[in-house]
Amino acid sequence: MTDFSDLRAVFINTTLKSTAQGESHTERLMRNSMAIMETNGVKLDLLRAADHHIAYGVQPDMREHGAERDDWPEIFWPKIRDADILVIGTPLWLGEESSLCRVIIERLYAHSGQRNDRGQYIFYGKVGGCVVTGNEDGVKHASMTCLYAMQHVGYTIPPQADCGWIGEVGPGKSYGDDGAGYDNDFTKRNTSFMTWNLMHLARMLKEAGGIPNHGNDVEAWNNGARFDHPEIGKS
Repeated sequence: MTDFSDLRAVFINTTLKSTAQGESHTERLMRNSMAIMETNGVKLDLLRAADHHIAYGVQPDMREHGAERDDWPEIFWPKIRDADILVIGTPLWLGEESSLCRVIIERLYAHSGQRNDRGQYIFYGKVGGCVVTGNEDGVKHASMTCLYAMQHVGYTIPPQADCGWIGEVGPGKSYGDDGAGYDNDFTKRNTSFMTWNLMHLARMLKEAGGIPNHGNDVEAWNNGARFDHPEIGKS
């Protein structure tokens, strides 16, 4: 249960800055989690949303719905589809997750109607977490948004599935500026616990072959199975 070498994880950084615009404070914190996973053999991908043209919308390929360009189907979706672990990183702006974070959440939702080979929603058997940075309040609020959205589309969320760092309220240093936040024990602890919980739960689900499909098989429901629902009100 401590061999994680067959696991894949994808980290999506939803900073509003492209790589050409400079280093990302959110990525600095995400890389701590990535380092733990890498040390334990997890195969990693890091994607910065701002480096790509991700069309907005709730369809798997927005080019089929009027978008001139959409990097989601060829760049993002294959990596997310094949990953056992998804971690979304976001900065805070006005107390909320970034607009690119919302786009990623909406594009995940675009696949919510798809099924795996067991008749379940496509993200069943995968685990999710989130990383949040900023120098205003909102870490827990943004975490609630991200983690709720992920579980809603089928991800399994382990305990302590988020980590974050908040600087002094108002203009000031962001995570990593002159070492800001690096010595924060609370952030280090939550980052470590989150990472190990993601790996442990992904390991458990993979060993078990995913979540059993009795009671959540969409096709079976569509074909009349009701999985012990009492059918109150049915004449």
